Amino acid sequence: MREYLAIFGIALGVTYLLASIARLIAVRVGAQARVRDRDVHAVPTPYFGGPAMLGGLFAATLVAERMPFLGAADATVFHDVRAILAGGALICLVGVVDDLIELDALTKFAGQVLASVVVVALGVQFVYLPLPGTFIGLDQAQAMLLTVLLIVGSANAVNFVDGLDGLAAGIVAIGAIAFFVFAFILAVENGETRAIAAAMLTIALAGVCLGILPHNFYPARMFIGDSGSMLIGFVMACSSISLTGQFPPSSLAQGVGDADASFLPALLPLLLPFMVLAIPFVDMLLAVVRRTRERRSPFSPDKMHLHHRLLQMGHSHPQAVLSMYAVAGLVSFGIVVMSLLSGWESIVAFLVLIVLTAVAIILAPKLSSKVGP
Repeated sequence: MREYLAIFGIALGVTYLLASIARLIAVRVGAQARVRDRDVHAVPTPYFGGPAMLGGLFAATLVAERMPFLGAADATVFHDVRAILAGGALICLVGVVDDLIELDALTKFAGQVLASVVVVALGVQFVYLPLPGTFIGLDQAQAMLLTVLLIVGSANAVNFVDGLDGLAAGIVAIGAIAFFVFAFILAVENGETRAIAAAMLTIALAGVCLGILPHNFYPARMFIGDSGSMLIGFVMACSSISLTGQFPPSSLAQGVGDADASFLPALLPLLLPFMVLAIPFVDMLLAVVRRTRERRSPFSPDKMHLHHRLLQMGHSHPQAVLSMYAVAGLVSFGIVVMSLLSGWESIVAFLVLIVLTAVAIILAPKLSSKVGP
């Protein structure tokens, strides 16, 4: 665990330092977010948070390779990490180009698919579909299609939700920590090695997301841009895919402790990216339905995202972001706890927290208006 905490610290610190350099480069080359009608920022703000975060991931990996415990891990562990970082570098590059010249939706989508195919070609893909008590083997075509679908969906979901300062980075940081907890406990309880690519990537991902937040939280001095939002969604999805490849089907189907009576442990590696990114995925789905019904392109912009609705309810910018953090934490850690602990108590506690979170989000604008500025 100490080596994982060291990776977290390295990723956080390197990202924080690189962000200052990246911001200066973005200003010099003109990679800045213009002020548009649908935006909430009032002045042009530099991009390039993505390259800083990618640098933090690479730095954490280089340090991990030289650590006593993680450095002695099986070769497949770092093979998966390098493969995912290779794909991540490609999708980050696509985002950098988009931040500079604003690519059309089809070109950006092609870049996302290409980055996903690179990861599959390097051997990181689903080899079976985990189900309660059993698993279904996948042929090469099925495995590639499912893998690419999950990766591209996650990258776009995070990209869609990246509309308020610090929102995407904070949500993914929460999800990454929850996934790390699940992967680490799963390894411990099943007697597997603690040195696994999924744990290494998610703890580093949490570090880079928290490292960028001092620059990206309201009022943001820089944006992570498409290069950052697509990168962190990409790494999150690839981490779950890697987890299924490094655990035997019996371990995932059995789950942890007494949780084998539940269907969640078996399906969690497949569902967790969707659950921890529930807000981005719901936001993306609603946007696609809304725009399709209006006979517009699903990628056409508007001001009807979930974060826009919170602002319309009367939330301040920070309140809206913190509200979505609360929901992300509730869903992410709630689903992990329910997968690790069986019994009605965990379900009841989860439902109570849902009600309390909903009440807090609804009442926050009213309470702040009474308190005053």
